[in-house]
Amino acid sequence: MLTRYGRLGASSRLRTLAYHPWLEQSRIEVAVQSLHSDEYLRTLYTRRTRRAVSVVRSYWRRLEYILALRSIDIIWLEKELWPFVPAGMEELLLKRKAPYIVDIDDAIFHKYDRHRSAIVRNALGRKLDRLFAGAALVTAGSGYLEARAKAAGAKWVERVPTVVDLTSYRVVPRPAADRCTIGWIGSPSTQQYLDTIRPVVKQLVSTGRFRFVTVGASFAEPLFSGHEQWPWSEDTEAKQVAEFDIGVMPLPDTPFERGKCAYKLIQYMACGIPVVASPVGANRDIVRHGENGFLAATLDEWKGALCRLADSPSLRHMMGAAGRADIEMRYSIQIMGPRVADLILQVSKMR
Repeated sequence: MLTRYGRLGASSRLRTLAYHPWLEQSRIEVAVQSLHSDEYLRTLYTRRTRRAVSVVRSYWRRLEYILALRSIDIIWLEKELWPFVPAGMEELLLKRKAPYIVDIDDAIFHKYDRHRSAIVRNALGRKLDRLFAGAALVTAGSGYLEARAKAAGAKWVERVPTVVDLTSYRVVPRPAADRCTIGWIGSPSTQQYLDTIRPVVKQLVSTGRFRFVTVGASFAEPLFSGHEQWPWSEDTEAKQVAEFDIGVMPLPDTPFERGKCAYKLIQYMACGIPVVASPVGANRDIVRHGENGFLAATLDEWKGALCRLADSPSLRHMMGAAGRADIEMRYSIQIMGPRVADLILQVSKMR
């Protein structure tokens, strides 16, 4: 496994590292090399800057690791070997070692093909497409990403959604309360999406009927009076989400966000919580409007959906139960673990 981060990075923790025990159960021996350390990510989240020396060291460590690889059957690569390094170098290294799988859970190709610099667009605009085309298998987290991989000429593409562990995410009965809790979970890199619904949530919280909680964000100060910021940890996130009454996932309808895999919604639903989400990307696939939650495109639709759920505990319970059933059938590691292990075993037979 060549991951982007360690366990602190959500994409690495959920897309590859979570499968480690499932692969070992299938007698697949696993070694992991992470491009960036957890400390790098902590620095990035708190200071919002990347130290050039740290990045260069990370790139060099990965190069040394790959050159030293011996007797491996498959490389499972998260996104790319190195950001902003041309495809040719990566292809040369990968193809000389073993068949490789590319896992993609974000539309990072748009960071290149839609970059403000023409030099970057020309040099790297098709980088991910070339990696897709050369891969033995592409595992894509959403339909948007799957379509891009197929258009690039990938030989084999499988949809692998980001999933939860049902042993960690449980439905906890919510006691009756005077205020309805609207909740959001995410990282500092995605907290800007809350700006799209901030006016509505601020207005609702000001009525005294709602409270607003964010888990994992790092705003310098609360967005408004009544906004509670809770720190994130892997050990507590499921319990924190279970304290929400409604889970939200706002997104702008832009190319990069269309590739998002809607993991927040999966977390909420796994706890039996109804959701309200923007009708963007994988959100459309996961939210069955009016059944396990609501899709809301305008501020009026957001306000209407949140108020409707707040006014009806029975509706919240019904939608939450429907969402939990969806997760149990399609979006759990218990379902996807054996499937991913089987995909890797199939790739191993291609040598």
